[in-house]
Amino acid sequence: MALDSGKVRDFVQRTWDESVVPALTEYIRIPAKSPMFDADWRAHGHLDSAVALLEGWAKTRAIEGLRVEVVRLEGRTPLLLMEAPGAGGDTVLLYGHCDKQPEMVGWAEGSGPWTPVRRGDKLYGRGVGDDGYAAFAALTAIQALEEQRARHSRCVVLIEACEESGSFDLPAYVDALAGRLGTPSLVVCLDSGCGNYEQLWGTTSLRGVVGGVLSVEVLTEGVHSGAASGIVPSSVRILRQLLARLEDANTGQIIPRDFHVEIPPGRLAEAREVAKVLGEEVFDRFPFVPGMRPVSTDPLELILNNTWRPALAVIGAAGLPLPADGGNVLRPRTSLKLSLRLPPTCDAGRAVRRLKEILESDPPYGARVTLETYGEGGSGWEAPPTSPRLLESITRASATYFGRPAVFHGTGGSIPFMSMLGARFPTAQFLITGAMGPGSNAHGPNEFLHLPTGVKVTACVAQVLADQCASST
Repeated sequence: MALDSGKVRDFVQRTWDESVVPALTEYIRIPAKSPMFDADWRAHGHLDSAVALLEGWAKTRAIEGLRVEVVRLEGRTPLLLMEAPGAGGDTVLLYGHCDKQPEMVGWAEGSGPWTPVRRGDKLYGRGVGDDGYAAFAALTAIQALEEQRARHSRCVVLIEACEESGSFDLPAYVDALAGRLGTPSLVVCLDSGCGNYEQLWGTTSLRGVVGGVLSVEVLTEGVHSGAASGIVPSSVRILRQLLARLEDANTGQIIPRDFHVEIPPGRLAEAREVAKVLGEEVFDRFPFVPGMRPVSTDPLELILNNTWRPALAVIGAAGLPLPADGGNVLRPRTSLKLSLRLPPTCDAGRAVRRLKEILESDPPYGARVTLETYGEGGSGWEAPPTSPRLLESITRASATYFGRPAVFHGTGGSIPFMSMLGARFPTAQFLITGAMGPGSNAHGPNEFLHLPTGVKVTACVAQVLADQCASST
């Protein structure tokens, strides 16, 4: 039967208003920080509380044959697995996560990471868009089809609790649940972003990431700076020298070619199209201080910088006292937490080894230099070519529920699960999308979910699920 888009739109809107938004509001209150940011997550129980909230909500859905289960492997974060039998032997895997980034400072007055605040179309709170809404959107899309007795393929919804820590628990679960996951022909991931709130955005590539804590030790204890300066090099100056091996301080370009790749012509063409669609929105969406400007005003160059070129960020520091506490002392040690974003097709394992070699070899003045890395890092991902049928489905869904054509783009973030899935299911098609658009500030203060976009993305997923079942029968 043909899908009635008006009924889908009405059902999804009603479900979000009456059920999804209240549940998301309660989800925000749970400080379910990812294990990297909460070493005592087992004792605190917040990840379990988040999973329990999603589990309880899922069990109230009127989806025929829905099976909801919390899977627990020894010593690992919990995983929520939901199966809707559907029709036929085809399987669609829908993915999201429920763990969160830490608090971060700078939240607006009256709000905070664990304090849900609704302002117009925006719901503020940590994890609401990254990626707490995913489980609700996935099941609502499935239920929207069942309300019309529309056919859909077997759907498996997988919600992990370790994504913000690099998904280090997920491979074990994928192995343990291989028989139940099957071989999906389509993977729908709701953990990506959108360039604007006016159309559906499909992600075609994700950057990888490697990083660690770079430490420089010059003394066994702090000494008076008047006595030692000019004799003992400061740890900060040595850090500057080391970082200069990696990054051009004037341009931000990563110097070693080991971390660069050739940009595929098709992705370059996509970037040009995105530049046309967004124009100056590529940089206008960021909260620059007055007088500040981006590294370029060419939207295409900025898009390529953000999606297919490596970039370095210092995301933490240790050994530095607060200004009020800083005496005239040459400190013995300084540490910086580094995050190096990699192009989608750059091998993360090789990049980690090369990064250690560059930063640790031949230390200036014989200082003690160490780079403590986080495993082998996370490789990026490039989507396989989208089939004509899926492309037509995504295009129709965007036109139906957004009123504008879909846009395909690379994103600067990472979703470790995609690289793993791409390797395990090489014949699968992918729809990687999301509702985190301009200003939504995932990982930062004042994170929000634009609710109308969440509704429209949910409806688009329902359309794609219906089309997928029709094309597989």
